[in-house]
Amino acid sequence: MSRATEESNRRMLRARDAMDRAYAQPLDVPALARIAHVSQAHFTRTFRATFGETPHRYLQRRRVERAMFLLRESDRSVTDICFDVGFGSPGTFSRTFRDIVGLSPRAYRKEAASLDVPTCFAKAWMRPRA
Repeated sequence: MSRATEESNRRMLRARDAMDRAYAQPLDVPALARIAHVSQAHFTRTFRATFGETPHRYLQRRRVERAMFLLRESDRSVTDICFDVGFGSPGTFSRTFRDIVGLSPRAYRKEAASLDVPTCFAKAWMRPRA
């Protein structure tokens, strides 16, 4: 691997780590591109080439993963969880959750509650696919 590729990967990892840390905050491509020290267009292209999905989709998936945990482990309302993980509206949250997981948030909570297996198995089986 060339030095330039390594540096590019480091920059993309820096931006992805920022998304992992601040997934509930409003993050946009210009802010993430500044973190990676590249232009917006180059950031989007390179992020997709490096990780196989757009920055927006990665951030959505990250938020949905956190929502899945909260739905399994807490009794908080779906609306509260929606806003806590960074979505701006319950409709967008439900649609995105269903696209990624295949179930609505309420159906996921009901199904997760009915599982009587160790948490490590549940996490492996219910992890959303990219």
